[in-house]
Amino acid sequence: MVAGDLAPLVAEFTCHLSREGYTDLTVRGFDHAARHLAHWLAEAEIAVADIDETVVGRFARHRCRCPGGRSTKRLSGPYVKRARRFVAFLSENGLVRQKAAGAAPVPDRRVLEFQDWLRKHRGLSERTIELHGYLLMRLLPVLRPRPRSWDAQHIREVIIAETKRASRAHVKKVASTLRGYVRFLSSNGRCRAGLEHAVPMIAQWRLSTLPRYIDTAQVEQLIATCEASTPTGLRDRAILLLLARLGLRAGDIVSLRLGDLDWQRATVSVRGKGRRETRLPLPQDAGDAVLAYLDRARPRVEGDRVFFMLNAPIRPLVDSRAVTGIVRGAIRKAGIDAPTKGANLLRHSAATAMLRGGASLDMVGAVLRHRSPDMTAHYAKVDVTMLRQIAQPWPGGV
Repeated sequence: MVAGDLAPLVAEFTCHLSREGYTDLTVRGFDHAARHLAHWLAEAEIAVADIDETVVGRFARHRCRCPGGRSTKRLSGPYVKRARRFVAFLSENGLVRQKAAGAAPVPDRRVLEFQDWLRKHRGLSERTIELHGYLLMRLLPVLRPRPRSWDAQHIREVIIAETKRASRAHVKKVASTLRGYVRFLSSNGRCRAGLEHAVPMIAQWRLSTLPRYIDTAQVEQLIATCEASTPTGLRDRAILLLLARLGLRAGDIVSLRLGDLDWQRATVSVRGKGRRETRLPLPQDAGDAVLAYLDRARPRVEGDRVFFMLNAPIRPLVDSRAVTGIVRGAIRKAGIDAPTKGANLLRHSAATAMLRGGASLDMVGAVLRHRSPDMTAHYAKVDVTMLRQIAQPWPGGV
């Protein structure tokens, strides 16, 4: 298949795929689809700049008698998908005119200002900032246009109206967003000071349930499911050990960078909620697992992120859901009946194990980086030894 004038771009496209970690067999499949599309464009006298979804659809439906031994009435879906990948590559290089599928909603100026305030003064993650922006966009139509006219009754009516059409969990998020937005406005003198206290508190009995955890033997079963002979097994073992030994959050794993590991002092620096940086001791087995991953499994690519996706295209772990997927896969392999399937399961298990091992609540709170002792007090319920010392006899005897 002759690519004609697009041959240099096809060659650049395949080199790009190789750099992203695709196998030679996969690259050859993309190369054939790209050359086929280039040949068909020349035969149909279609300029590269005019390629759009309609053109790709015509390519997919054309009765193929192109060179290369292919003769079919319609190209397969995977084959056309590879051709679309080549079109996307051309678009990224500015050779295909971008055609807007539809006008994207322009964020309200008030929302952008609020998000910028959250970013600068509250230290929230971008994902949380996006959520607050989305919820505020939904709140603005029901709020009065002039914040100076807001009063406690108006604020409460807005939240009460939300409770009639949404779940308690959703209303709790809406109330948090409105509280933050009112605090932002009052800090700039745009509404009455202290009005954020008028936002109703959504009932939540945080300490009414037991922590969801698994015991130490089950944690070791999860870690044992990782095969040290494969790159994926080395990466997953390092992640599971960091979660289980230090009680890290999934977001901590995603944001971990090479500079955060201090091998001389055997510590790891973690930036948690509010961008607070904490240096934690790196246990021997967790450190050995991370070092084995870095030495034998981590892709040799630019960037200082520690953990990467190992399937092409090679890219860092950028979403906490990837870490949750690793934990869920280990639970499935181990055959454990776990109360939850997320990364927080190992965080709760680590706290419970530390408490049962003799650590104080203050020590557990320091490792878990809790801002309030009330958060750590949740784990006191599983310290059966200490609870027996203060338990009162049952009235009337046993």
